Amino acid sequence: MRKRTSYTLLVVFLVLCALAAAVYLRQKAPPEVARLLPESDAIVYFNLKPLRAATQFDRNTPAPSPEYQQFIDATGIVPERDLNQAAFALHRMENPTGPNGPVAFSEVFSGKFDSLRLATWLAAHASAQEVYANHTIFEIPSDGRTLRVTLLDYETVAASNAPTTEQLHSIIDRARAAASPFAGCSLLAARYGDIPPFSEAWGIGHIGLPFGENGRIKVAGLQLPVPADTTFVASLRYTTGLHLRIDELTQSETAAAQSAESLTELLKLFRTLEQVQQPADPLLNQFVNSIKIEPHKDRATMTATLPPEVLKHLTSAHP
Repeated sequence: MRKRTSYTLLVVFLVLCALAAAVYLRQKAPPEVARLLPESDAIVYFNLKPLRAATQFDRNTPAPSPEYQQFIDATGIVPERDLNQAAFALHRMENPTGPNGPVAFSEVFSGKFDSLRLATWLAAHASAQEVYANHTIFEIPSDGRTLRVTLLDYETVAASNAPTTEQLHSIIDRARAAASPFAGCSLLAARYGDIPPFSEAWGIGHIGLPFGENGRIKVAGLQLPVPADTTFVASLRYTTGLHLRIDELTQSETAAAQSAESLTELLKLFRTLEQVQQPADPLLNQFVNSIKIEPHKDRATMTATLPPEVLKHLTSAHP
């Protein structure tokens, strides 16, 4: 009797250990929408639920265009209200001046929506359909490109405007193994560990590609002294404010120090331009003044903090 009780307790203990390990691995794993993305040059992820709760940006949306309103009426989806998570993969195009532009995107969205109504809308606007692994792929003409969309399940949608079906097929294939916390592309495996815990938004890889111009990154009219294919690790965490951190990965400590110095000089110029601007925006100045750029080994690191009132001002002024 004692042996049977000991065996029972041992089995229960092992089961509890296995469950605890599974929960731990799931918590440490990248978000599922990011794990579904195909191989890419960069990944950007957003967890919209805490941002929506903190800023209530879903209540400050502008009046939609007639076409957008037709989509809302037909599907019942209001993205600002219904999307919970979004992950984007950036694919560099070999010919940046070609019909597909410099970058193609693959996306995975999760949220609350009526999948039947969405599928009906997609079918009505698709120029063609394809069935792959029991998933219907809708081909939607969009700005001279083809946007391929499929419903992975009742709360997850995947899309890609890449020139071929390879990326969307890869997402569908990965969805079969999504339960594994170790699933995901090589970029996610290599860089996800660099992201600070509890980050509501983050980006890894060549996230400057959409802002690339003449081989450099251009933001707000200013050309940054870094190549467009520079590898970054960026993150946003919301606690008492929104904490921004961007790491530029360089080849050496010397390169990191030089880059930090160049970016600091550019920041000084930007601060000067903000001071002479009339009328001055005190909230924007508060954010700009919080920016710090420092070298850390082989990285040039920029940190900044947005107080809650700054975040609410930005989302209400520019929803």
